[in-house]
Amino acid sequence: MFGIAEHGTPPVGMAVRAARRQAGLSLRSLAAQIGVSPATLSAIENGRTGLSVQRLQQIATALGSTPARLLSREVAGRPVPANAHTGGQWRCFPPLTVDPVLRGAIDAFVETGYHGTSMRMLAGRIGVSVPGIYHHYADKQQLLVRILDVTMSELTWRIEAARQEATDSRQEVALIVEALALFHTHHRKLAFIGASEMRSLEPPNRRRITHLRDHVQYILDDAIDRALADGTLHTGEPRAAARAIATMCTSLPQWFRAEGPRSAEDIAGAYVGFALAMLTNPTTESDPKSRD
Repeated sequence: MFGIAEHGTPPVGMAVRAARRQAGLSLRSLAAQIGVSPATLSAIENGRTGLSVQRLQQIATALGSTPARLLSREVAGRPVPANAHTGGQWRCFPPLTVDPVLRGAIDAFVETGYHGTSMRMLAGRIGVSVPGIYHHYADKQQLLVRILDVTMSELTWRIEAARQEATDSRQEVALIVEALALFHTHHRKLAFIGASEMRSLEPPNRRRITHLRDHVQYILDDAIDRALADGTLHTGEPRAAARAIATMCTSLPQWFRAEGPRSAEDIAGAYVGFALAMLTNPTTESDPKSRD
């Protein structure tokens, strides 16, 4: 059975979900093709149940793929990019390719919040019937989960692509911070929902999305640890510094505006400088200034 992989790797269900959506199939449609209920397929995609080799083969066949190709979508635990057409150019931010219902939900959740948005309100906003929304999404929770899946997919592949360009550990930290800052400025709406609506997730969904968020933090932690080990960065508080850097970036959607005096790229460059400065102060417990 396939399930949660070792070392915190996300479930293979994420790859199944990505392939299904790329094929343009609804959850209900694919479930019918492989002879399971939509609830069972949803549990597979969300990592709440295991996936046998036989079932994986059925899913791959229904999607016109192979098990190997499906599993290759989860190389090193990385979700499939939501904007794969960028060709891995992690500094490029073309408009997200999402359906009209999801785009309307993103705007509504930013403006009125998850709990302030009703399905009827959303239907009126995008000009469709309420049953029309339910044809694509089972409920409002599924909309929020999909938004956060897109958010984490976009963020994770960009960070992974950025760090691959590094020639040393110090540059790896710098590139990760740049990717974090660019994402939180160019995709302000997604980032804002990710920061403000985690509390609105049902417990199983919250645990899964939290796992993905922790994975991003661990990427930064590991890069900082390597830089400290080889002496290219110095700090007596690596974990506190890493959390401060991440929080600094995740707060960007609260104040950054594209029409403001500084571009996203300018801000990202400045934040890289802030982060490296934070990580080049060799504070120790014996330094009284570190306790002020």
